[in-house]
Amino acid sequence: MRSAFGGGTMSAMPNELAPTRPGRRIDALDALRGFALCGIIFINIPQTLDMLPDLSYAPEGLRVFVLGRFYPIFFLLFGIGFGLFLRSAARRTDRPRILLVRRLVALAVLGAAHHLLQPGEVLLPFAITGLLVLLPLSFATARASLITGLILTAAGLLAGVGGLALLPGLFAVGYAMAVLDVIERLTSRAGVLGGAVAVFTLIAVASYWLVVDVVPAVVAQRLGLVFSLTMSLGYAALFLLLLRTPAAALLSGLFAPLGRLALTNYLTATVLFVTFGALLGLRGSDDWGTAALLGAAILVVQAAWSPLWLRRFRYGPLEWVWRCVTYWRRLPLRSAVPARDDEASTRPGARVA
Repeated sequence: MRSAFGGGTMSAMPNELAPTRPGRRIDALDALRGFALCGIIFINIPQTLDMLPDLSYAPEGLRVFVLGRFYPIFFLLFGIGFGLFLRSAARRTDRPRILLVRRLVALAVLGAAHHLLQPGEVLLPFAITGLLVLLPLSFATARASLITGLILTAAGLLAGVGGLALLPGLFAVGYAMAVLDVIERLTSRAGVLGGAVAVFTLIAVASYWLVVDVVPAVVAQRLGLVFSLTMSLGYAALFLLLLRTPAAALLSGLFAPLGRLALTNYLTATVLFVTFGALLGLRGSDDWGTAALLGAAILVVQAAWSPLWLRRFRYGPLEWVWRCVTYWRRLPLRSAVPARDDEASTRPGARVA
């Protein structure tokens, strides 16, 4: 089976090996990532501060429209991001998987540190799943990766043990989408996106009706995951569709900076809501209104500072550190530094694994 990334036929080009420059990013994916980040915080706050002893205690709107609706988008985007990363690295070195492993190990370290503040966080599972799923799939064809992803997603739905059961499958599907080079084509086709919104909405409504009124609890648990997944995919398709309308400039301007700094914003949000949540007495309480206001306030601050930061710097602080560890060199951070096609370091003779 031929790997989607070939097999050592390219010579290493050390002084050209570095991350994709911001100008070559797919803006729609950054905006979608920022949109997902905005939904996640309203679940992370009550879960981290022990406000959810049981889902039945959460407000109806939170349970139906927010809980479990945004992490699947992150799962898919993470797989897409690593597929784009590995595809780009493979054009510039014959050892792209070493960079992938280093990138995942660095993420695991960040996740382990983050776990101290937010038990049950996702960065460490992301890193572990990446090593166990994405790394082996990098030796397979794109089609095999897609089939594997669909099978793993179906298995996760049948397992019915929680949202993380969907992680391996959505990682693999996103990865295959990147390798198959369908991202830009998909985000530009309004008809396909509109059809996806309609299909996912119908499935979500049907599964919700079955869960609430028809099926027994053992089946309802699995259909609940179907509801969550189709709601998530419907949200994503609708958001991408709105980026094809006159509202695109507003949505992209608001959400894309948040998405480009997603790692920094995700981790700093935890520090902020744990700190201020304690000061506001939210831990163990049922003060959902104050929790929602706290989440909104953090997002307002991040929406204001993210574009201001990006005016002077190419990456967020933690994104930059992550990239430096990945490429094992100090990369340019300030926007004023000239960039070549792949943000290459201009230091002659630089070595990269």
